[in-house]
Parts: sequence; C-alpha cells; structure tokens
Amino acid sequence: MAIVVELQNPAALESIPREQQFQEWIIAALQKPFAQLEQTVRIVDEEESRNLNRHFRGIDSPTNVLAFPSDTELLDYDCLGDLIICAPVVIAEAEAQGKTGEAHWAHLVVHGMLHLQGFDHQNDKQARQMEVLEIKILDTLGYTNPYND
Repeated sequence: MAIVVELQNPAALESIPREQQFQEWIIAALQKPFAQLEQTVRIVDEEESRNLNRHFRGIDSPTNVLAFPSDTELLDYDCLGDLIICAPVVIAEAEAQGKTGEAHWAHLVVHGMLHLQGFDHQNDKQARQMEVLEIKILDTLGYTNPYND
C-alpha cells in the first residue's frame, strides 16, 4: 500500500507532528485497503480556519478539524479528500483537556479521516459508532481513550 501524504503548512506553523506521524495515523484510520492513496493535510492558523468554517459551515469561529471529501469521479487516483487542521486550536484544546499534544493530533487526524470515509456524528447512534471506532483505532496506535475525562 502506497500512501502519499501532502502536508501543507503555508503559515509555517511550528509544533506540528512530523509527516511520518500523519502518515501512520492516516493509515490506521483507513477502513478499506487502498493500492495507492494521496491524502492532503493542510495545517492552518486561526484566521484561515475561521474563514473556512464560516464559508462552508456558517460558523464564525476557528475549529480544530474540517474534512472536505473529494469527488473521486473527477480524479484519476484515489483521494479521500482534504483535512484542514488548525494548529493553534489543537494545541490549546490539548492543554485545556490535559492531553498530550501528540495524542490530540492523532485523535483529530483519525476523526477527520473517518469523516472523509463517510462517518458522521449527527445523531447519538452515529456519534457512538464513530467514537467506538476512534477509540479502537487510537488504541492500536498506543493512545488512550480521548473521550475519558
């Protein structure tokens, strides 16, 4: 399996995981095998996150992760879509929740990748299914349950 991660960091934000970590988390979150997959992860600041969140979700604030599924019919290669992760929000949330930054980054990448594969949490049943899957995936990576207080 060849997974190509395009890691974009246009604002040159620091304190982000290594590309190899993103690749490991992405592979762990895949729910079906891919012969080859190209996955974009864009690390953004609060301003870009806020603009995207306002434009696409109607929410005027930055958010930790946004997932934009691709229309694979238009592509000649496998690509699940784009993950947009706001580094300052992730770092602040990890600190506020008493989690390691690495564990929180891993959780949000897994969470976003599941969204790109059609999982959602619009109702209690969907949320529980997605949380159980996230916990299982994170456990295989050596991280604890992110939903434990």
